[in-house]
Amino acid sequence: MELAPRSCPVPRWLLLFPLLLGLSVGAVINLPAEEAKEVWGYVTVRKDAHMFWWLYYTTNSYKNFLELPLIMWLQGGPGGSGTGFGNFEEIGPLNSDLKPRRTTWLQAASLLFVDNPVGTGFSYVNTSDAYAKDLAVVASDMMVFLKTFFDSHSEFQTVPFYIFSESYGGKMAAGISLELYKAVKQGTIKCNFSGVALGDSWISPVDSVLSWGPYLYSMSLLDDVGLAEVSAIAEKVLAAVNSGHYKEATELWSEAESIVEKNADNVNFYNILTKSTPNLAMESSLEFMPIHMPIHMPTHLRRLSQRHVRRLHQGTLSQLMNGPIRKKLQIIPQDVSWGGQSSYVFTNMEEDFMKPVIIFVDALLEAGINVTVYNGQLDLVVDTMGQEAWLRKLKWPGLSQFSQQRWKALYSDPKSSETSAFVKSYKNLCFFWILGAGHMVPSDRGDMALKMMKLVTQQEGLGKQAEPWRQTQERATDAGAVGNVAHP
Repeated sequence: MELAPRSCPVPRWLLLFPLLLGLSVGAVINLPAEEAKEVWGYVTVRKDAHMFWWLYYTTNSYKNFLELPLIMWLQGGPGGSGTGFGNFEEIGPLNSDLKPRRTTWLQAASLLFVDNPVGTGFSYVNTSDAYAKDLAVVASDMMVFLKTFFDSHSEFQTVPFYIFSESYGGKMAAGISLELYKAVKQGTIKCNFSGVALGDSWISPVDSVLSWGPYLYSMSLLDDVGLAEVSAIAEKVLAAVNSGHYKEATELWSEAESIVEKNADNVNFYNILTKSTPNLAMESSLEFMPIHMPIHMPTHLRRLSQRHVRRLHQGTLSQLMNGPIRKKLQIIPQDVSWGGQSSYVFTNMEEDFMKPVIIFVDALLEAGINVTVYNGQLDLVVDTMGQEAWLRKLKWPGLSQFSQQRWKALYSDPKSSETSAFVKSYKNLCFFWILGAGHMVPSDRGDMALKMMKLVTQQEGLGKQAEPWRQTQERATDAGAVGNVAHP
């Protein structure tokens, strides 16, 4: 059996001891929950597979954490670290310069960051066969983690629990949410699961790829020749997916991105108004990062990993996580570096990349789970056109009525007439169009992302029906803001 590139020197009995107490390594044992501003630790989800988590209690000055929701954040990649990128670049209390973030979601919720799948961020595996290879294993691992978490943090069992996600994290969130719904119904996990939010999510990859050409053409980033080339490779991706040749579809996806970059002068897949660093320059600028590429990594996977995983581990953030943060946490095994296994996480999921999970979203809607979809206007890799395309494929009975609803404008600043977003909702489905944002909505439009989170989690009267809350929001903003409906 091949050893993974990093291992845990901590004695096994020391790892097992806290678990015997119902806690994960690093959890605060004697400190009252009200005083514990943040706690973190490891949960062993399978043999040789260790998942790292980091919990922040809300900083709201007027409400106890029991009165506000708990949000679990799932990053993309796969291989992107929620405890790193999501925390310090998007919604956590501090930015990567360790300065306070004005738009942190901690104002209105407690935040649980999880480095998922195992091998991501500070999570790690001891052997190469312990990496997750598909969504089923990812979801299964998360059920082990969530059961351990809620059993050892029983104070959160009645708090409304939401899963927010981004990019590939949204694909994982769909599968995880469905399994969590089943576990709660069966009584194996005790929590108040209240909804899932899919941000710029890789729900139906082929619908995204098919829309790249028309989207870029409409934005004057492709001419007729470029549109023809991008559309041609997109059709090949579609054929591979329809034939169930998902590994081939992944290779064609990489080729499609290269054709887009060639024709659109290295347009940034994460924000079309900017340009990506050419691959050669990227290789040079990232050579000192902790991410280790597998020796025999195919060229197409190397390119995809550079575009979608390495960018989440840029130098400043990597130095922070492997420097001051690692020192603060004190429980990271000596041979573990933040991001050191991320490329292995990515490559092991190769055959899962292009599989659609629309059926999971349908199942969640049918089960009555609140589902929110939100997307950045300037995102390319998961552009809004592609999101709308898979949404139209839902078999959910309420889709026709949802489509007939008129969207409403939202304003992040009630004193400004500048539109920040549009929103449409019907029953337990809600869609936010976030203007001016790319792939990472909270990074690009922090105020609107915070407002959206408050709308989705129904801060104006938890557990009440949506209509009175909607009216409250409408009176407060002149915008007629509409959020998701209450959990049935």
